[in-house]
Amino acid sequence: QVQLVESGGGLVQAGGSLRLSCAASGGTFSRYAMGWVRQAPGKEREFVAIISRSGGTTYYGNSVKGRFTISRDNAKNTADLQMNSLKPEDTAVYYCAARTGVTTTLEYDYWGQGTQVTVSS
Repeated sequence: QVQLVESGGGLVQAGGSLRLSCAASGGTFSRYAMGWVRQAPGKEREFVAIISRSGGTTYYGNSVKGRFTISRDNAKNTADLQMNSLKPEDTAVYYCAARTGVTTTLEYDYWGQGTQVTVSS
């Protein structure tokens, strides 16, 4: 059983940056692709980014491409999401998730509890 804990959310002005971090425990971190999914109020969950087990492959949702960067550190069991040029429409709860293969779907084996990101205009 893998446990995922997100941190780094908060309130930021439009155009600003935030870095989210996901700490994993309870499993072999390097066995899992790590992803970030977000959900805005009243909207469905949305794929944000995913990184392969080795970190060599990444995919991004169209709405964040060029602004967000996903990374991982298999020695520290962490996966980060660097978010730049934030927009009010990026406001959402951001979830860290783990699965055994790379995909842009929302199907994951493990989920964190989420961290709130609020971008003010």
